Amino acid sequence: MAFQSTQTVDRRPGVAPGFDETALKNLSILLEINAENAREKARFRSDKERREAEALRRPLDPKKAFSYFGLMLGVLPPATIFTSFAVETDVLRNGVWVIGILLIMNLLSAVVGFFSGRWIGRMVAGLEKMSWTKMIVLLPFVGILWGFMAGGASGFVVFGFGAIFGAIIGGMVGAVALTAFGIFHRLLQRGRLIEAKHFLPLALGVTFCICSFILGQF
Repeated sequence: MAFQSTQTVDRRPGVAPGFDETALKNLSILLEINAENAREKARFRSDKERREAEALRRPLDPKKAFSYFGLMLGVLPPATIFTSFAVETDVLRNGVWVIGILLIMNLLSAVVGFFSGRWIGRMVAGLEKMSWTKMIVLLPFVGILWGFMAGGASGFVVFGFGAIFGAIIGGMVGAVALTAFGIFHRLLQRGRLIEAKHFLPLALGVTFCICSFILGQF
């Protein structure tokens, strides 16, 4: 009996016979490079913007920028409210424990504002791809959500029901702060990156304006 040798044929879907592993790997690399180039083109609106982004010395992406901004909002406006309240009502006479509660509330607001800022940064980056009108309309609602989280967490320390008042105040602060900051962030960002020397004056300016308004109400 005669035996004939048979040649194994690659029958994988989408792979032609004789298409070896090296060629398949090279094709995968080429497709990944093309996808990366497409993402870069979508990220920058022009070659000029790409060059400006590459020239940034201390760039901050949206996650970092809004985390730091959330930290500022979580520390300074609540501290302004607590300080004004303490001075006007003489509540500090009740004991050191009041100061402890206020510090814990301020700390919670800062922590939540910082860590939720990464999520808010991704949302704002998505809004910046929309038209100016849509972005400006939606920014206050995102700010309200951000303020609800930070203010609610802070106010929860006061027997739980304080979360309602904290969320309301935080929502108002977040709506104003995020709208103002988001508009200028879109103007100053290059390829979704903002220079640190531009971020600091902008973030501190918005935060201090809110603190000044709060002081004017007491």
